[in-house]
Amino acid sequence: MPNPNERTVILGVAESDAHAVANHLIAMQLREHGFTVVNLGVCTPLADFADACDAHPEAEAVIVGSLNGHARTDLAALPELRAAGRLRLPVVLGGNLSVGSHKSADDHARLRALGVDHLVEDPGELPLLLDLLLAARTGIPLKARADEPVG
Repeated sequence: MPNPNERTVILGVAESDAHAVANHLIAMQLREHGFTVVNLGVCTPLADFADACDAHPEAEAVIVGSLNGHARTDLAALPELRAAGRLRLPVVLGGNLSVGSHKSADDHARLRALGVDHLVEDPGELPLLLDLLLAARTGIPLKARADEPVG
């Protein structure tokens, strides 16, 4: 069973996106919450995320940011990588997930159809989402992990 006090995530920005500031702020936030962050930086191809999963089997999630709205194009190879067993971890996507000012539920549905497990609009939601994923995977209740010994 994973140690809830030693947690690793893989973070990066989608392949066509060079927005570095949000990436660094999210990495800092996650580190403040006790996570080890493997930060792949900007303009990261999906294959690099898969390689990082292979190199860090202890990681619990892949977090992809996209601010330019081209996430669907950047993640087009996700089904193929998943089928090949290369991206076994939950994939969390956040940022501006479609081009233009008009957003629709169809945008989210298309990203989920590609294999994105979770969509996050506010990076402040990430620590709680990661805690919920850990609780679901391990059966360790959130409250017990947060302030009580497990036993």
